[in-house]
Amino acid sequence: MNHSNVIEEIKVWATPLFVTQMPYHDFLKEALLTAVYQQKSLQSTAIESQIAPKAKHALHESTLDFLDLADANVMETKRILEELILEVASSVNQGFWPENVEVDAHIIESWYHVTQKNGYHDAHSHPNCSWCGIYYLEPGDAQELGNGGLNRFYDPRVNAEHYADPGTAYLGGQGIWDFTPKEGQIVIFPSYLKHSALPYFGDKDRVVIAFNSLIEMY
Repeated sequence: MNHSNVIEEIKVWATPLFVTQMPYHDFLKEALLTAVYQQKSLQSTAIESQIAPKAKHALHESTLDFLDLADANVMETKRILEELILEVASSVNQGFWPENVEVDAHIIESWYHVTQKNGYHDAHSHPNCSWCGIYYLEPGDAQELGNGGLNRFYDPRVNAEHYADPGTAYLGGQGIWDFTPKEGQIVIFPSYLKHSALPYFGDKDRVVIAFNSLIEMY
């Protein structure tokens, strides 16, 4: 007599990442690039934020208030990004938020990276915020095979590789997730998720706007 066990797989503690296209990217791109390069020309040092300069190479980083510039296109970009963040936060928190509450997303830090040939940013995470994002304003040559410039995200399960045998092979296959920059795309992810910008070998500048946000409930 054959007996078959019913074994149910339950996936728990997934890490949600969200990818979308920036609305009006074609309209905003040139104005935003102009704002980025204007600010870059005013920088007194490559890493103007003064945050972890040794983790960054061959790139320029602004202070952490780029999206607070008094520029109509920059302000519109911030408004759109906050709407997208709120949509993401609302979707994952269904069932956890009380009914009939007012909720807003606020970008509290924002900066650009202008990455040049051989530039990179070592693995890191963003403290003191809930949702983070990267807007690929101009991916440069990163979309071409062999030019690097990918964003790599790392498995947050810190004990996943404390032991290895054939039964854990599936863990090693999920240790990283590489995201190839595409113009106008935005990736939004929880702040605890470690990530890096892999070395970039393109000749054209790779330009992104990154941001950290908080969710406020009234």
